[in-house]
Amino acid sequence: MKHPEKVDLGFFPTPIHKLSTLSKKYSYNLFIKRDDLTGLAFGGNKTRKLEYLIADALGKGARAVITEGAAQSNHARQTVAAARRFGLEPHLILFKPDPENYDGNLLLDMFFGAKIHWIERKKLYQERIKIMGVIRDCHGQDPYFIPMGGSNEIGLWGYIDAIDELITQTKLTGQKIDFIVFASSSGGTHAGMIIGKKLFELEAQIIGIEIDKHIYPDKSVQDHIKTIIRYAIEDFELPINISDQDITLIHGYNEAGYGVVTELEKNAIYTLAQEEGILLDPVYTGRAFGALLDLLDKGYFPQGSNILFWHTGGQPALFAYRNDLFTKHIPGKDNKNLV
Repeated sequence: MKHPEKVDLGFFPTPIHKLSTLSKKYSYNLFIKRDDLTGLAFGGNKTRKLEYLIADALGKGARAVITEGAAQSNHARQTVAAARRFGLEPHLILFKPDPENYDGNLLLDMFFGAKIHWIERKKLYQERIKIMGVIRDCHGQDPYFIPMGGSNEIGLWGYIDAIDELITQTKLTGQKIDFIVFASSSGGTHAGMIIGKKLFELEAQIIGIEIDKHIYPDKSVQDHIKTIIRYAIEDFELPINISDQDITLIHGYNEAGYGVVTELEKNAIYTLAQEEGILLDPVYTGRAFGALLDLLDKGYFPQGSNILFWHTGGQPALFAYRNDLFTKHIPGKDNKNLV
């Protein structure tokens, strides 16, 4: 088995906490793994992927990196910070509209000096070719391309490492985990977890909550997960086989569309903040944790299960979504009695 090179970007291992209040409320043993605390530019799951992707860029002699995503992309924020750390020029292809006021992740992108190219999402592939051509003309070589979410056969190694890390942590504490629940979007985190489960013989079932219905125009997230797993197995000679049964992806919570805040996300954000003192983000972890709470209410898991929610970060977007999230009446609280 081959292993790619990596650079040092994050603070690991990230902690695991028991959600004591919610565990009592739901009669399950609920835990959270805090990948929002990875440290790079306010943290998040992309730090793990970027340790491998930036190493690959440096190994190829790149001078610039380019990636793409929504205006409030957590991946874009962390990519720009990682590029600056290693002296690479960061370019972002972001989907219009270009907002009048820069806030949240986009504000942080500007602090890091990101070179932003605004495009129509439906024209992504044509525009990407043009933009990369302009960068090539400036530097005399192609920029290193990082796919959306850092989700390819190199980036997924961050979550192979993460599963190894989790197993080490739970062995030290003696804590058994039956289910791992997390936000699954561009597929790289999910793919890495699946490979890590196979390589290190993790017993827990891995359950992704699909966040966006249309992230890839020509294929499903499940198909992308299978594709990058296959590439990783071939490129790095991994001694495993993956079948469709190894990929659990729950689709029913993404009907509102990407980045649309509903009562599900609001309730999840307020619940975890007020019951456990932990913040979620409005797009990924808010939706995934809201789905977890709904699944608990519906009895999806066997009673008494040990369930780990893997927090993938993204809290800077809370500021950009303030108008969608904040109401004078906070769910579960009576604001007439504040004293």
